[in-house]
This record gives sequence, structure tokens and C-alpha cells, in this order.
Amino acid sequence: MEASEYQRTRLFWIGVLALFTAAMLFALRTGLIGEMRVEVYAGLDNPGEAIGAAFGAAFLGFGFTLFLASPLLDNLGIGNVLRGAGACFASGIVLAIAGSAAGDPDLARNLFWFGMLLQGIGWGAMEAAINPMTTALYPEEKTHRLNVLHAWWPAGIILGGFIGFGVSTFEIPWRYAMATALLPSIVLIILSLGVKFPPTERAAHGVSFKDMMLEIVRAPSFLIWFLAMLLTASIELGPGAWINAALSAKVGFNAVLLLVYVAGLMFVMRHFAGPLSERFSNAGLLWLCSLLAMVGLYLMAKAQNPVLVVAATTIWGMGVSLLWPTMMASVSERYPRGGSWFIGLIGSAGALAIYFLLPRLGRMYDAAMIEQAGGNEALNALRDSGTVEAASQLTAIEAQAAPAAFEFVAMLPVPLLVLFGVVWLFDRRKSQPIVDAAVTPAE
Repeated sequence: MEASEYQRTRLFWIGVLALFTAAMLFALRTGLIGEMRVEVYAGLDNPGEAIGAAFGAAFLGFGFTLFLASPLLDNLGIGNVLRGAGACFASGIVLAIAGSAAGDPDLARNLFWFGMLLQGIGWGAMEAAINPMTTALYPEEKTHRLNVLHAWWPAGIILGGFIGFGVSTFEIPWRYAMATALLPSIVLIILSLGVKFPPTERAAHGVSFKDMMLEIVRAPSFLIWFLAMLLTASIELGPGAWINAALSAKVGFNAVLLLVYVAGLMFVMRHFAGPLSERFSNAGLLWLCSLLAMVGLYLMAKAQNPVLVVAATTIWGMGVSLLWPTMMASVSERYPRGGSWFIGLIGSAGALAIYFLLPRLGRMYDAAMIEQAGGNEALNALRDSGTVEAASQLTAIEAQAAPAAFEFVAMLPVPLLVLFGVVWLFDRRKSQPIVDAAVTPAE
């Protein structure tokens, strides 16, 4: 069957809902990080590192599921993978909430960790399915359609961010906010029943599973894009997951609103990715985005008042808006015989980068807090005091501790500027993307 013979609109919106649900959970985790840290990780000397590791479990599940499910997508079936994603979202939510009700602190943390892991597995299954499905449905406009699809990631962040903000503002238990994501998880399962899903583009072109797996040997230049994804994901999702904890003290309000604001920028910009890609090429667009992200992250570390923080966050948000889907589209266009596996490997690289990055950012934040407070005992004394004066001192310490993590991440775009700049120049000289000779689709 041709792509146009499938229910493209319905299938596309199923992909949108799956991505929206994962984004909503991401925003809820980020927006409620303070409440979760106090309730689940109270009493630990390193709460920032501990909750960073728990949130990192979501990225661990994401990365490994992408790695395993992507090459087997045609065998498993896109519809089955999406239904599995919905089931993992729902069960991960239930497990994390159950952890908050456990009387034993160690048991509560373990249940919470496994709940985050299951949410990540659902996220990885979703990502493994929707990107190859979209490139199969819209083979002639991959960059545009993938960016429009991924515009619904920030849309989910906006909703989840507002829910998290409301819960924090009105002091409602975080478990009620997380439970709201159960509804789209269940709807995703229901909508994916009774509809025919397409094969991946690789299968449609007659490229065998064996040839797809061997493509990594025939097209070694793919490894450059794999390494690049480690960095592009780090400069997007790493700071995004830490904004609330790191910047709230600087701006004087719940910084999850900054995440919502950036999500709004992403939603708008991703609808213009197609024209921008035609103007600059994918490599040129990635270079410009990396430059903006680097400038924004550096300014986020240095800004000392709310107006400058918002301005810096705007620059960073504009930079990272198009990175993830444009990386997916670039790999799909340059290495079509790599099929869903190459797209999955790129996503896995992004997820694993964040799995290792988040705890490191947490350790840097904890160490900076201890240094600013004059020692761990002094910091714990301020936390346990409960006085207005102690709370004010803690806020000042948090504001001074925030820059360390962002200064570190601000250096990551430097090699990206070199890589994307070289590819952009070569593409312009050849007037077409660099494509390995071995990756032409089979007739």
C-alpha cells in the first residue's frame, strides 16, 4: 500500500497523542521536582543527586527501549509498540504514586525509581514508533512533518507545566498531578485499536533486516551523527529538566513557568522548520540552533535578575527548539537504509546522554549549595530551621549555586558548531546533502 492509502491523519494524531503524553509526564516530573525531593528524598545528604538519578532512570528506560525496539519495529508492529507505550505510561504513574504511600522510605524510593523507569520505557517505545511511522507516511516532507509532530512535545509540556504550577501554588500533593496523565495514556491505547499501521520506510523499500543491521558498517559516518546527538540532547533536555530547581530562586517565582514559556516558543518554531530547512539546509539549521543554545546557556549562568534570566532562557529556547526532530530527519534522509534502527539509535544516544548528565548536574548543584552555605552541616541546619530568615538564606544560596551546572552545559555546543559547520560547508559546495553511496534505497 502507498502511504496515502493509510489513514494518515488519524495515524499522525495518534503519534501526536503519544508524544503529548510523554511530554506531559516530563513536565510534571520537572515541575514537581521540589515536592518530590521533599517528600520522597527527605533526610538524605544529597537530595539533588538522588532525585537526578531517579529522573535519569526515565532516560535510561527511554534509551534502552529505543535501542531494542527500533530495529524490531516491523516485527513487533507499530500499533503494538504504541499500545505498549500507553500501558507503560499508566503503570509507571501508578508505581510512582504507590511509592509515595509506602511507609518504608527505602521502599518508597525504590518504587519511585522503578515508576520513573517504566515511564521511560513507555517514552522509548513511543519514540521508537512515531518517528519511523511519520517518515513512512510523509516520505517527501520528513523535516517538516517530524518538526510539526514534535511541536506537540512542547504542547504537552505546557499542560503538564501548568498542572505542576497549580499543584505547587495551592500545595496539592504531587501524586494527584501525576495521576492526570493516566487519561491520555488510556486514550492512546484505545485510539490505536482497530487501525492499520504502515510498515517502516525501510521495509516498504524492500531493504532486509540484515541489510539494515549491516548499514552501520557500510555507513560509518553515521557514528558522527550519533556522537552529535549526545551533545544536542544534553543542551536541550539536561537544562530543561533542571530549570525549576536551578532558576526559581533567581527569578523569584516558580521557574516551571519558564519551561512553559520555552515550550510555547518550541511549539511555534517547529511549525516553521520546513521553510527554515529549505533556506539554510538541515546542517545549517542545526549550526544556527547550536549557536543560539550556547549563548543562551552561558547567559542563563551569568544573569542575576529575572529580566535577564528570561531573556537568556528565550535565546536558549529558540536554539534548542528544532534540534531533536531535525537530527531525526537528517539521519533519515542521509541513511534511509538504516531505517527505524538508525532513527532509534539517534534517540538512544540522546536519552543515554541525559541519563549520565542529570546526576552530574545534581552533584554540581549540591556541591555548589554546600560551598555557598559554608559546609554540609550549615546547609542542613538552614533546611531544618524553618524560620523566615533561614528560608531567605536558602533562596540566596540556591540562586548562587545555579550557574555551575549551566556553565558546564554551555561548553557542550562548541564541538557541534565545528561539526555542523563543516557539514554545512560541504553540503553547500556539493549543493546536496552528503549521503554514503551505500545508503540509496532499494528500488
